[in-house]
Amino acid sequence: MPVDQYIGGIEHAIMHLMYFRFYHKLLRDAGLVHSDEPADRLLCQGMVVAETFSQEAADGSRDWINPADVVMDRDERGKVIGARLASDGSPVAVGAVEKMSKSKNNGVDPQGLVDRYGADTVRLFSMFAAPPDQSLEWSESGVEGSFRFLRRLWALIMNHLEQGEVPVLDVAVLTDEQRELRRLVHDTIAKVSDDIGRRFTFNTAIAALMELTNHLARFDDESAQGRAVAREGWTAIVQLMAPVTPHISEALWEALGQVGALQDAGWPEPDERARVKTAVQLVVQVNGKLRARIETVPGCAKEEALEQALAEANVQRFMEGKSVRKVIHVPDRLLNIVVG
Repeated sequence: MPVDQYIGGIEHAIMHLMYFRFYHKLLRDAGLVHSDEPADRLLCQGMVVAETFSQEAADGSRDWINPADVVMDRDERGKVIGARLASDGSPVAVGAVEKMSKSKNNGVDPQGLVDRYGADTVRLFSMFAAPPDQSLEWSESGVEGSFRFLRRLWALIMNHLEQGEVPVLDVAVLTDEQRELRRLVHDTIAKVSDDIGRRFTFNTAIAALMELTNHLARFDDESAQGRAVAREGWTAIVQLMAPVTPHISEALWEALGQVGALQDAGWPEPDERARVKTAVQLVVQVNGKLRARIETVPGCAKEEALEQALAEANVQRFMEGKSVRKVIHVPDRLLNIVVG
């Protein structure tokens, strides 16, 4: 004591957590423990919510119907226009979205989804759909989207493997494009490590991995070092996905030729040298309106950025016959030229 991290549902804040803290303070006052709180950090996860369905009983009460027993009717745009009982087609009232509970009979048995999509898909959707401290609205279409992403990730890595053996990565001979992709890989490692390890925001970590997947999918470089950079990226994604999708990650780890089990490989560390930017894109505005984008070295001074911006034809066009009254410079982000 104190424990590093306490995780519990929000209802624990007025139940278990209350007497958990009370007894700890009692033990502290008795000199049996030496900390003021029983836990260093607290995370109250949100509830899983879902639509409710019901029919009116003969006595006027509501019979709550499980979502698995309901067929949804939708229009051409996919909007729900009604619902009916799967067994006999009788109409069903669609109620509010509420916390899954026995009383409303709106719980969803994940086993059916696991049988259909696999456990990794259900885990991915559950962790991607919402931050852990907010409510998660259950959606089977969201599960299907997670399934499509995992199928795409598998296909992309298999396509990469079909290109043959990959040489040892030599960072000294990389092209600008290869260095930029490698920077994105190690920026993602740093972000995902922080999102999972410190912030507990699995949804933003997964979003970053999806974004890196898109970058790697668009990376069309079949040179030896291009494939080496891509291999480093795919391997990092598989490692970083492991806490969320352990089964597919283990299979892809083996397919990538890695030795030993993924769970024994340790967490990847970002290469801080790879994360150093060699160029940044600066937005150039004239009187607050976007007129150009220029590339500058990181930390470029205002005078140098202004000189480069004034050489842009589109900037010159909107400044013609006017004088510069003010220059607003946000380093590595924005240059706004105020003219009049």
